[in-house]
Amino acid sequence: MHICKFFCNFARLFVKIMKNIAFIINPMSGTQNKRKLPKVIEKELDRTQWLPNIVFTEYAGHAVELARQYAQMGFDAVVAVGGDGTVNEVARGLRDSKTALGIIPMGSGNGFARHLHIPMVPARAIQMLNHSEVIACDYGLANDHLFISTCGTGFDALIAEQFDGSTKRGFKTYFEKIIKDLVTYHSQTYHIIGDGLDLERKAFLITFANAGQWGYEAYIAPHASIQDGHMDICMMSSSAILGAASLAARLFTKTIDKSLFMDTIRAKAITLIREAEAPFHLDGDPVSMEKDIHIRIVADGIRVLAEKRF
Repeated sequence: MHICKFFCNFARLFVKIMKNIAFIINPMSGTQNKRKLPKVIEKELDRTQWLPNIVFTEYAGHAVELARQYAQMGFDAVVAVGGDGTVNEVARGLRDSKTALGIIPMGSGNGFARHLHIPMVPARAIQMLNHSEVIACDYGLANDHLFISTCGTGFDALIAEQFDGSTKRGFKTYFEKIIKDLVTYHSQTYHIIGDGLDLERKAFLITFANAGQWGYEAYIAPHASIQDGHMDICMMSSSAILGAASLAARLFTKTIDKSLFMDTIRAKAITLIREAEAPFHLDGDPVSMEKDIHIRIVADGIRVLAEKRF
């Protein structure tokens, strides 16, 4: 009887310690082949604390559905395996739930993963999951469409739209499209109101940043925090072409906020009024959006797996 009770208590302890984790793999993101990834997960994941479930997405939006189902089932964590678009979809399925978002970055820019200091090597990213902790993070909404890292309009949104339609991925393709359209792009005038703001600017681009970078270690908002309940509104001057070289250098040295061609302000919620409908992006993915866009930050709206040092 005592032996039976011992094993029952041991079993309860074991079940309590073990956590359910799902890996949602987008086979289409980035340039890396992901067919061997399940074996890497099996090898690197700590099976004394995680019980894994691995699934591949089959169509656009599938990750949202899968993540929502796992959250409803009470999973402890769901890991987005792909780029910022995949992270966005999984976040949409998990927002305002108790299930944590994990990331194995295998996309092109991987902006949100880089902000969290997640390794770009899949095996190391999986190992990080073994000693990560759950932190509460903010996310943003643009006309009720979620973004986890950045959203925006202007030149970067135009490039995102063109990059999305390209058959080639990677930084080289992204850079080529920037060079091609840089000189011919025409800036638009924007009106921003709300949260004590009422300003009008003719801008090359406007980025609303929850996290610090677009991806590729290009920091558009070097001081942005995903835990402060605010967004950084980064407005690049319409004459930015005059300082293109210095702006490019500052992007990669976390000093773009010090440029004469940049203005950064902080807010919790604003309305962006555009002259006309134009390209808009959410976490680097182009979306159709109305001329007027209400953008706000939802504080502590999503749980994220991150290293303790974060």
